[in-house]
Amino acid sequence: MSGLIGKKIGMTSIFDDNGKNIPCTVIEAGPCIVTQVRTEEVDGYEAIQLGFDDATEKSATKADLGHAKKAGTSVKRKVVEFKGFDEEYKLGDAITVEHFNEGEFVDVAGTSKGKGFQGVVKRHGFGGVGQATHGQHNRLRAPGSIGAASYPARVFKGMKMAGRMGGDTVKVQNLRVLKVVADKNLLVVKGCVPGHKNAYVTIQK
Repeated sequence: MSGLIGKKIGMTSIFDDNGKNIPCTVIEAGPCIVTQVRTEEVDGYEAIQLGFDDATEKSATKADLGHAKKAGTSVKRKVVEFKGFDEEYKLGDAITVEHFNEGEFVDVAGTSKGKGFQGVVKRHGFGGVGQATHGQHNRLRAPGSIGAASYPARVFKGMKMAGRMGGDTVKVQNLRVLKVVADKNLLVVKGCVPGHKNAYVTIQK
């Protein structure tokens, strides 16, 4: 699936032709520079490696500097491989937001917001005392019983319990492209995408 690397700017809403208010997310998509071309002969598969968002040379390793120099570009903060491009690209070529068209559907993947250590009510949607789920009696947000009986005398793997929430890779599929603002490298998609403001996301056709 061909695509681009982008940065989540934030959410807004626009009105469609029927006057309906549509929530949407604004993404700064590209321009992305081709930093490496994978071929069947050398790598065993075909793909294009894209880089996005300039980094300072001070923060880069010598390997990163050499990799960018070979492509004739600056060091990039985010590098991702994509497959399925119809066009032929060479090192140093730029792919802009015009790779997408208004009305088509895209998949957007990113890292969800980290929420720290959370209990079962917030993390898994347990009901609490009002709905009295999982055997709890008088403790508002406690998980209740987690074991079975003397057999199997253990807690099963995957039991819904308190723990770290968020910070996962999440992909939201089939978001419609509402607008492509080529001069500002902006992509407006319907709905929400994972991550905080200025978080990196990948947009795939």
